[in-house]
Amino acid sequence: MQKFLDFEKPILEIQEEINKLLLDENSDSKLKIEKLEKTCEELKKNIFSSLSVWQKVLLARHPMRPYSLDYINLITDKFIEMHGDRCYGDDGAIVGGIAEINGKSFMIIGEQKGRNIEENIKRNFGMPHPEGYRKSLRLMKLAEKFNMPVVTFIDTPGAYPGLGAEERGQAEAIAHNLQEMIMLKVPIISIVIGEGGSGGALAIGVADVLAMLEYTIYSVISPEGCASILWKDASLANLAASALKLLPENLLELGVIDKIIPEPMGGAHFDIKAMSNNLKKFILEETKKLEALDIKKLLENRILKYKNMGNLFN
Repeated sequence: MQKFLDFEKPILEIQEEINKLLLDENSDSKLKIEKLEKTCEELKKNIFSSLSVWQKVLLARHPMRPYSLDYINLITDKFIEMHGDRCYGDDGAIVGGIAEINGKSFMIIGEQKGRNIEENIKRNFGMPHPEGYRKSLRLMKLAEKFNMPVVTFIDTPGAYPGLGAEERGQAEAIAHNLQEMIMLKVPIISIVIGEGGSGGALAIGVADVLAMLEYTIYSVISPEGCASILWKDASLANLAASALKLLPENLLELGVIDKIIPEPMGGAHFDIKAMSNNLKKFILEETKKLEALDIKKLLENRILKYKNMGNLFN
């Protein structure tokens, strides 16, 4: 059963009416269904054209929002998941492996959340440990060896800040990924599919093309964390969200990201198949452009992209 946010409840009520009418096969029901579907689409347009920044943050964290494995299963023809960092263990918060899309090989890596208590324990609520980042780097180096483009899906509140993670070198693992990704000799495409939180997102987000889905966020800190630091009150997260400029349109204007990928009306969770088709098309198109460049030019462009980031006079 779908879980809806408060501002989505009017849509849920209409959909429930439609579901009831679908059980009735008479002609009057069909006419009513058509009217209700039209009303539902108009309602979606009205609601989603006037969302506040905080409502968009909630959409990025939507409990029914598609996660990395949802997209991987829909956009790939084959996917072989690979495990472990060959150092400590396997981190369920990061999934990755060799995939085939339209006959072409890719290395796909994504941060993975869970939908229930058991899954969230396994996935650590999408917060990777150092071994997760080391696993992702191991897979990227494998992709480099076999000349496969790398695609990463970013969706995390942030890297896990627990004692064990710090003892195993969380900061070093993130920093090592940044160092290696900037010089990786294959195309890299990174896409924010939900939350892009802090170094946890950046550790798999150094890319030739960095894109965000329409209703996602990408920030140095969560709104709650920012409010706790600035005002000693996490309940002021909605104010912090507005100040952080964490939406795709803000980050495109600032030059932090390169593209915004449209979502179906109401968000990706309303039509995961349509969203997956958009993602698949985007990945194939951008890969084709990047593979047209020789490696030297690819790396030059990548380095220049990050060198100029934040330069307001460029």
